[in-house]
Amino acid sequence: MILADSGIVVIDLGAAEICIAAALILINAAISVALKLNLERRLLIASLRTVIQLLLIGFVLEWIFETTRWYLVALILLTMSLIAGFAAVSRTSRRFAGIRLSSVIAVTTSSWLITAIALTSIIRPERWYQPQYCIPLLGMILGNSLNGISLGLDRLTAELADRRDRVELLLTLGATRWEAANAPIREAVRTGMIPIINSMMVVGLVSLPGMMTGQLLAGALPLGAVRYQIVIMFLIAAATALSTVLAVLLSYRKLFNSKHQFLYHEISRRSD
Repeated sequence: MILADSGIVVIDLGAAEICIAAALILINAAISVALKLNLERRLLIASLRTVIQLLLIGFVLEWIFETTRWYLVALILLTMSLIAGFAAVSRTSRRFAGIRLSSVIAVTTSSWLITAIALTSIIRPERWYQPQYCIPLLGMILGNSLNGISLGLDRLTAELADRRDRVELLLTLGATRWEAANAPIREAVRTGMIPIINSMMVVGLVSLPGMMTGQLLAGALPLGAVRYQIVIMFLIAAATALSTVLAVLLSYRKLFNSKHQFLYHEISRRSD
């Protein structure tokens, strides 16, 4: 046990406690076997990746937290953004040329902008590149933004594919590319925003978000943790909306040319 500054005792977890929690995954494996879901192997791989990835990032963050070099922190942030951009696309069922670039631009632009506003106007650390602030903050924003992008892009391509006849009919009758694609675009953005809106509707009533829970377990006072979580939720919501809109609009520009033609042939289903 560790005594926090607030006088609250913080319980430190060791390898034994982690092993007990990991053993609970066997329940998931048993369900998979009983229902013949064939998910046992994926559960094992996912569990191992969780442990390995988090241990690695823990060691990296311990080193990064001690550095005063802004360019090392910026490199970490850029790497996180690139991974998020590619991860968002990996979840979509349809692809087109340039979808990865659109995703990376959208998630990087929106997440960095919102994080910059948070660091300079809300949290205001001594230096913007203090790792204990900028890295976790950007990480939370990226994680939610990539979900919005993934859902938005998936819905956009699906809507355009399903409504191909209607879209091409509107273009034939003289509609602009924006008029023809307006409904799919609105539906895509709406879909991308649904998860964060649902989270905001029940936060504090049904679920305690990860950051707030972590602060409470670390010994922070409840109201202080709540204030931080309110700020984080608003930052995440703003970044998710902005990133989803950017990704959808950039994709729309890729799928319709300046001659107001729908480039349906650019859309293809994933082969895996």
